[in-house]
Amino acid sequence: MKIGTRTLKTAIGTPIAISIAQVLGLANFVSAGILTILCIQPSRKRSVMSAWHRFLACVVAALFSMVFFELFGYHPIVIGIMLAFFIPVTVLLKVTPGIATSSVIILNLYSAEYISFTFLTEQFLIIIIGIGTALLLNLYMPSMENQLKQKQDELEHNFQIILNEIALYIRNKNENWDGKELRICEEVLQDAMDLVLLDKENHLLRNEHPYRDYFQMRGKQLELLERMLPLVSKLPNRDAISLKIARFFENLGDNVHPGNTASFYLDELEELRRTFDREKLPETQEEFETRANLFRLLHDIEDYLLLKKKFKKSDMTDKKTTQKRPE
Repeated sequence: MKIGTRTLKTAIGTPIAISIAQVLGLANFVSAGILTILCIQPSRKRSVMSAWHRFLACVVAALFSMVFFELFGYHPIVIGIMLAFFIPVTVLLKVTPGIATSSVIILNLYSAEYISFTFLTEQFLIIIIGIGTALLLNLYMPSMENQLKQKQDELEHNFQIILNEIALYIRNKNENWDGKELRICEEVLQDAMDLVLLDKENHLLRNEHPYRDYFQMRGKQLELLERMLPLVSKLPNRDAISLKIARFFENLGDNVHPGNTASFYLDELEELRRTFDREKLPETQEEFETRANLFRLLHDIEDYLLLKKKFKKSDMTDKKTTQKRPE
């Protein structure tokens, strides 16, 4: 069983907040621990926003409590009436995440049956201790670099399988592949983008993220691969061009990598096109449809490579003398 960082922070912060409130001799000191539990967030940005929302909601709750309880009495019905007005105000102020936190303060003031300046000051100290403890703990966020790199490796591994399975199908019309890697890639991309968003929120002054563009690029490439599959299934069996295209897919599949050598493969693709153009004109409808499918397939492969070329500057210093490197 794995204990997450957020769980550890909650386990550490709750007794710290309660102890501080207890040492200061505050009434309802346990409420400080409750506020800490409610305020622990998965990112720095959410933590700061949560602290502000909850603090403002608690201030509004204290004001509402003084007005309603002192004017209409300390009765359960008054709590219901007050909440009917209080909640819309939090929505108007856009601090609805603070409703649960402020409810703790409301119930503390209700249970006291008398709101004095001293007791109100103690409640604000509890708010500061509870929210402040959570905010301080949330300043520490573990790096997600390893998780993002793992997602990158997993994605590229499945890209390799997809490209090699396409090549295998072109060569042998092998229909044993169930295409599960396509679904796996979609899931990995979704998980990766969630991690990117969370990691971005942990850097308050960062507007961009080094992995975001990469995973977006791979997502568009995956869409192109899915679009290529029906075209591949219509290629003729083992003619010269089909075998060259199969070899091209094998080269791509064997060399999937975060680096960029798309220019090399674009040159190779251009050579394929020239070979394609030198073929005699189609004489039957079947040959014409095959030629059209080949043309569309080469166009999609080009788009696939151009996405990588636009994403990152070429790693090829000399295309004519450098050997093939990872795509």
